[in-house]
Amino acid sequence: MKILKYFLLTAQLLFVPALATAQQSSEARRVHITILGVDAHEDTLQRVLLEDVDIGKRLPDGEVDLPRLREGGIHVPFFAMAVPEYYKPGEAVRRTLDFRDALQRVLDKYPDQIELATSASDIQRIVGRKKIATVLTIEGGHQIADDLAVLRMYRRLGVLAMTLTHFRNNDWADSSTDKAEHNGLTDFGKQVVREMNRVGMMVDVSHVSDKTFYDVLAVSTKPVIASHSSCRVFSDVPRNMTDNMLRALAQNGGVVGVNFADSFLNQKDADRLKRDIASIYGSEPDLSGPELDQFALKRRVASSFDHPQVGQATLEDATNCVDHIVKTAGIEHVGIGSDFDGIGGVSRGLEDISKLPALTAALLERGYSEQDIQKIMGENFLRVIRSVVGQ
Repeated sequence: MKILKYFLLTAQLLFVPALATAQQSSEARRVHITILGVDAHEDTLQRVLLEDVDIGKRLPDGEVDLPRLREGGIHVPFFAMAVPEYYKPGEAVRRTLDFRDALQRVLDKYPDQIELATSASDIQRIVGRKKIATVLTIEGGHQIADDLAVLRMYRRLGVLAMTLTHFRNNDWADSSTDKAEHNGLTDFGKQVVREMNRVGMMVDVSHVSDKTFYDVLAVSTKPVIASHSSCRVFSDVPRNMTDNMLRALAQNGGVVGVNFADSFLNQKDADRLKRDIASIYGSEPDLSGPELDQFALKRRVASSFDHPQVGQATLEDATNCVDHIVKTAGIEHVGIGSDFDGIGGVSRGLEDISKLPALTAALLERGYSEQDIQKIMGENFLRVIRSVVGQ
């Protein structure tokens, strides 16, 4: 009898944690299906344009496609049009239009699954119809070719946000990964910010230098976003944000989207990112047109973006970053900006966009409420869209 009681007690002790885990998993699923699901930065259009992949099908590589967006509960992906800086002014504009055409081909092929959203009400309408509402962005101010008319035309084509710089400085703003040239924003750079405020385009400060960041906040009359940046306190890379920057962004009313790249979340992975940034532009080609596009394709194929390594960073590191931003800036100022399909290393537990429910589970375990998670997973970015772009 004593032996029987021992086995029953042991079984109960084994069963209780399993039951708790099952209950947590069930609660996480229930909460996750209530989220809007905004990911403020995905580089998937590079795959569509350069590699001609069909994101309507589940792909064997990369991190994003329409099936995995649905699995991950992401209904509002921000698709970035990222043209490298070695595309000079006219070429950069041409290539941006190529990206817009690539997205249109996706929209035309899968009208029952995805639509372009150009306002907050568009997002709510499209998601309400159980479709993906994609938001179109530009990743690099060099793509306007120093011309505010080009900026305005991009807005008319449906672009809702622009990252002011990419890996290098442009003619009017300093990048976080280049040597300071302008001491932040030039006078024209300030005009760009004001014009973006006027036409209803979100100013994105991911990739900009610290000085440029503070210059933007001094000029902008609307909330700004850092679409794919994490916390410098955990990973000391220049594209991450200091605590003072997080607090300043909160005062502006903006939102930072946590970047899921391993090197953005864990210092052990950061050294590799620094090497990658240093070598990303070994030499600039003296090419144009189709030859330049072929050069860009070869660079993409040679990168690790389609087959990123799994680094030291984990789901817990991503949760730590979200938690730190909440404690530093407030629950209203944090979101998700995975940077998927544009990173060389992913975090364990967040290897692609379909794994996002695991973050909801991790946040629930830390005591976040359903309402908190809804804000983090989309409502915060929707608020900024409504404020900047309009209903």
